[in-house]
Amino acid sequence: MAVYALTGFSLVSLLSFGYLSWDWMKPSLVADVATDPMEKSLPPTFTRPPHIIFILTDDQGYHDIGYHGSDIQTPTLDRLAAEGVKLENYYIQPICTPSRSQLITGRYQIHTGLQHSIIRPRQPNCLPLDQVTLPQKLQEAGYSTHMVGKWHLGFYKKECLPTRRGFDTFLGSLTGNVDYYTYDNCDGPGVCGYDLHEGEDVAWDQSGKYSTFLYAQRVSKILASHSPKEPIFIYVAFQAVHTPLQSPKEYIYRYRSMGNVARRKYAAMVTCMDEAVKNITWALKKYGYYDNSVIVFSTDNGGQTFSGGSNWPLRGRKGTYWEGGVRGIGFVHSPLIKRKRRTSWALVHITDWYPTLVSLARGNLSNVQGLDGYNVWPAISEGKESPRTEILHNIDPLYNHAKYGSLEDGFGIWNTAVQASIRVGEWKLLTGDPGYSDWIPPQTLTNFPGSWWNLERLTDGLRKSVWLFNITADPYERYDLSEQRPDVVRTLLMRLVHYNRTAIPVRYPAENPRAHPDFNGGAWGPWASEDDEEEWEGGREPLKSRNKKKKCKICKLRSFFRKLNTRLMSNRI
Repeated sequence: MAVYALTGFSLVSLLSFGYLSWDWMKPSLVADVATDPMEKSLPPTFTRPPHIIFILTDDQGYHDIGYHGSDIQTPTLDRLAAEGVKLENYYIQPICTPSRSQLITGRYQIHTGLQHSIIRPRQPNCLPLDQVTLPQKLQEAGYSTHMVGKWHLGFYKKECLPTRRGFDTFLGSLTGNVDYYTYDNCDGPGVCGYDLHEGEDVAWDQSGKYSTFLYAQRVSKILASHSPKEPIFIYVAFQAVHTPLQSPKEYIYRYRSMGNVARRKYAAMVTCMDEAVKNITWALKKYGYYDNSVIVFSTDNGGQTFSGGSNWPLRGRKGTYWEGGVRGIGFVHSPLIKRKRRTSWALVHITDWYPTLVSLARGNLSNVQGLDGYNVWPAISEGKESPRTEILHNIDPLYNHAKYGSLEDGFGIWNTAVQASIRVGEWKLLTGDPGYSDWIPPQTLTNFPGSWWNLERLTDGLRKSVWLFNITADPYERYDLSEQRPDVVRTLLMRLVHYNRTAIPVRYPAENPRAHPDFNGGAWGPWASEDDEEEWEGGREPLKSRNKKKKCKICKLRSFFRKLNTRLMSNRI
């Protein structure tokens, strides 16, 4: 049986701390739209397709919002959530690219080939071009579509860019991690480039502007220049609060009493982002959009605890399949919601936004086959039962296999060495190596090396490869029931087998030296020429060229870049 070490506060008080409510009696930074009590009680009707604002934050932990009892100030998010519907049974993916791909396609990773890791800057890889994206479906429904912020769905050729995948305009970064002021991104020693783009051009002139402010200002400009009589979709993918931990000094000063430097900077970034959302909400009201708008707020994955984030009281962190990695912060705020000011425990997954938002936009889903998402608007707006009963968190055949897993442990139907996780009803199953498994409270004390903040550590059970939890009764994943309920384990393993039969091959090609920013004017951007007759699909070799002369040139280029790559790799080592 697992043994836990408990220090500091009592377990009951700490778990309760994770669900303290924010003081709703304080003045709000977001003004009420309807002041007449009768007006608030009237059920709104859709007279025309609503304006949709989807806000996605990066690496914000489950605990890092006011209404989850955080020590971080988020008054705008708290008020928007309180006046809307809080989603407390909402799931995302454990890392960046998978969450974004599932939002944009409405499909699980296993159905887009992106089930392993993220899309890296030098990989010839992107969101599959045969996928009809959410913004493309909204364009079909008559929407103006705009993206502001972090893309991270590949850019090796122009067809992969946001403006080729359904967005009319784009301002943001293509990679997954840039400086908040200079927009530089280094993908290893000496492999650095600028990454801020306006449409399909490099936005050199915007350098020096803090990205959270820049993106909120761009949203305001879009709203000011558009007519509220025409439907609009704005996807705001904040870089915040991903590393590097950078924030204007005035925000850091608010948290000067926090002893932990990383937590202090992180908190400042969260509060700065909260104020950016306030400015976006204000613009919606100023320019006449608010009364017919739907604001969706979502995190992209769990918080990174080594960088100031907290998922307390959940287990695990970013990059893991424990609840701390995959249970997200989510809420919907809209005058169009029929049952406002409540908490919903309906099961919702990030893939559900695709069919939900297209349906709200009165778009056509009949010609879209194979969606893994469901229309959950009735569950959100009216409190009806969610149509979703299970979630495939993922199956990753390339992730390091668990040392003690085997086909025998999986009843002969599933190799438990493979990293996978699924939830069916109230049950959650994990196989393989789910990732770092501690429970980590908020890092509010002074700095100490290593994992000083671990309140509880798992001290045995390291030879396991199967875990089973009743997530409804045990949301903190403290009681593994895999040995007591082998019948449930077998049933969920059968579901993994079912999903695995539908999976397509993993797309995770080797890095290509042609992507180096030095060959692209010093900036990250598309590097595969349209003249090339090579096709980079997954890890397969490029297709042969029909033009012998062109093939010869490509061979010479390959030889040159192989030698260059060898030098770069030797320098990296």
